[in-house]
Amino acid sequence: MKTRFLAGLVPALLFNSLPALASGPIAEVFCADRGEIRRKLTVQFGAVQVGSGIRDREATLEIWSNPTTGDWTLVQTYADGKSCILAMGDAWEAAPATAG
Repeated sequence: MKTRFLAGLVPALLFNSLPALASGPIAEVFCADRGEIRRKLTVQFGAVQVGSGIRDREATLEIWSNPTTGDWTLVQTYADGKSCILAMGDAWEAAPATAG
């Protein structure tokens, strides 16, 4: 499923955000406007946001997952509204919250 996900998402975002592609050691990281990434994840790939957390003053991390397929995506969103897909995979399982 990851290959199909990238096959649909990357070309759609690539032409609109070519300058935003990462040139560092993680070549698969790409960035676009948060709304654009959110629309693709929800509409095209059936993902829902299942978690988020503050990374620092300028960024939050979000986990998106398709509840049917288990595919997941890690997105970092910056204060300026840009989001970057950092990682993706499959077989996502939500862990129950535990005390301390």
